[in-house]
Amino acid sequence: MRQNRWNDKEAEARLRDAGNHPADQALALRVYSSRLIGADPDLVMHGGGNTSVKVERENLFGQRQRVLHVKGSGWDLDTLEAPGLPGVRLDPLLKMRELGALSDEDMVNMQRSNLLDSGAPNPSVETLLHAFLPHTFIDHTHATAFLALANLPAAEAAIAEIFGDRLAVVPYIMPGFALAKKAAEVFEANPEVEGLVLLQHGHFTFGETARESYDRVIEHTNLVEEWLEKQSGGRRFETTVKRSRTAADRETVSRVLPVLRGAVGRVRGARHGMTSKPVVMDVRTGPEIDAFLSRTDLDDLAVRGVASPDHVIRTKGQRLVLTRDDIAAGDERIVEKTEAFADAYKALFERQNARVGGTKVLLEPHPCVAWIEGLGIVGIGKDASAASAASDISEQTVEVMSQGEAAGGFHPIGEDDLFDMEYWSLEQAKLAKAADKPFGGRIVAVTGGAGAIGLATAKAFAREGAAVALIDFDREACEKAAAFIGGNCLAVVADLTAKGAADAAIRSVTERFGGLDVLVSNAGAAVQGNLLELDEEKLRASFELNFFSHLAMARAAAGVFRLQGHGGQMLFNVSKQAVNPGKGFGAYGLPKAATFFLVRQLALELGGEGIRVNGVNADRIRSGLLTDEFISSRAEARGVTASDYMAGNLLRSEVEAHHVADAFVALAKSDRTTAHVITVDGGNIEAALR
Repeated sequence: MRQNRWNDKEAEARLRDAGNHPADQALALRVYSSRLIGADPDLVMHGGGNTSVKVERENLFGQRQRVLHVKGSGWDLDTLEAPGLPGVRLDPLLKMRELGALSDEDMVNMQRSNLLDSGAPNPSVETLLHAFLPHTFIDHTHATAFLALANLPAAEAAIAEIFGDRLAVVPYIMPGFALAKKAAEVFEANPEVEGLVLLQHGHFTFGETARESYDRVIEHTNLVEEWLEKQSGGRRFETTVKRSRTAADRETVSRVLPVLRGAVGRVRGARHGMTSKPVVMDVRTGPEIDAFLSRTDLDDLAVRGVASPDHVIRTKGQRLVLTRDDIAAGDERIVEKTEAFADAYKALFERQNARVGGTKVLLEPHPCVAWIEGLGIVGIGKDASAASAASDISEQTVEVMSQGEAAGGFHPIGEDDLFDMEYWSLEQAKLAKAADKPFGGRIVAVTGGAGAIGLATAKAFAREGAAVALIDFDREACEKAAAFIGGNCLAVVADLTAKGAADAAIRSVTERFGGLDVLVSNAGAAVQGNLLELDEEKLRASFELNFFSHLAMARAAAGVFRLQGHGGQMLFNVSKQAVNPGKGFGAYGLPKAATFFLVRQLALELGGEGIRVNGVNADRIRSGLLTDEFISSRAEARGVTASDYMAGNLLRSEVEAHHVADAFVALAKSDRTTAHVITVDGGNIEAALR
């Protein structure tokens, strides 16, 4: 059941902060109740839904004008602020209702032409629907329960049974001018209703206050949930999006996902004239999902459509289904089914494009959601955010399908309407604005990720659009660093000197994101002491961390690269000690010299598979290896200041961790470079490689 989160004290605080202008106060309450709605993903999901408020404001000439504040493109309800509700002059919008027809482009232009702030985001594509209804506050949601109800074959009868004459029903029409006119006509024929149900789409409520409209959202949704529970024999839910990502069969997950990821990447690459264009994956598991994926009608449901029309933009209308038998049949079956999905999608496009006059351009034909029996739901996207959104929506869709089938059937919009929505110019324009970043779709794992160089490197790759995993033995530091980078960063706690730790770490990355593209093997520690006097166990421990852990990570990463079949990159933090020994650092320099050789050897062995191997030699970087205390002691021994010691290079400038990170990123972008080591030390002739 949905919780009513309205709090009078919080609402009053919003009013006080808004000042004395009635329009600003109304807008403040609009923001407040919108965020309450957005806080529950089972009311709105990933940009779905919109809200509005009608106010009066004075223009520059002191004339009063009616203004509609409506959610703008690019804003989600859970994080909405006042700028996300651009103001539009209401009277010109109302006059548009007199038109017999209106193109989407003219509608958008008219809405933008009447913005109070020309720099504001585009108002919602459903702005006219909000405008044509007379109420002060209007809420449009896509609640899980209402989506199940709205997609029933006998939805109108069910709505009447639940609500009597409290809600009116609007037939399915694609969002825009025609839907706005129809919704207004339906309301005007039933002016006492509390809201509207848009069949196969969503739910509208309205009121003269923010609280009245919000209360109706919660009450109406709970009534539907209660009704669905009765229809399904007591089946109920609290929330659909649980984000459980730990599959029971970890070994199968770590084998299947890279194969699937490689196949999808090749399909995507073919669309762009490339060998491969990688994707990120997001796995969801749990008892409800397991039960759903055991259904006997899974193949039928997989092509049945979407719970709400706008979902097609993120998930497509079809899902890739992989059964236990498919998985048991081996990697070739996974590849075959992925390619068959793409072929079917392209065939759908051809027949639908012919229907609309051949004006559309094929989108990427790869699956955006996979249903894998025994493993879970897999969201697939051009980056981690897109993959997560696809998984969230798919979780909700599974619940909508389950409830709908139990209550009479899940019957969403058909192929024609679905195609029109997926290839709708207004929705595609939203996606086109978000340009791909250089490492979008790429997955990067950084060992020693909580240290200075590791964290700087992880942040650099994240800025370039990569999904990032930090691997470190210090749990607190690793999790703190991952949280700093953000939700698309995974913290993996591991002692890489332990047997099997490298394999387990890479398996965790694969389970979370679907595979791996770049390994930055950075973990290390500077062991000090003269070689002839150093305890042998200490020397062996240094080799375990500074050489063998790198080799173990390389072996684990290579296994994933081979399953994916589109190459990969290994980047090693070598150190100038490999070529320019320092007194008392033999126990550090020896394994680093072996790692230097490892770069060249692996490049030789893996080049034929498209796997590139490179390294960075850095010197004098403030980090766990080079502490302030150590810097001071070395500077004192040389009779210079700490600053002069750190800038003791040809450029007379201190080298910082982000400079090393930039070198790793540059190597990762150098598609035709392998067996190379970049020196990042500000100029140290003794450590020069050539």
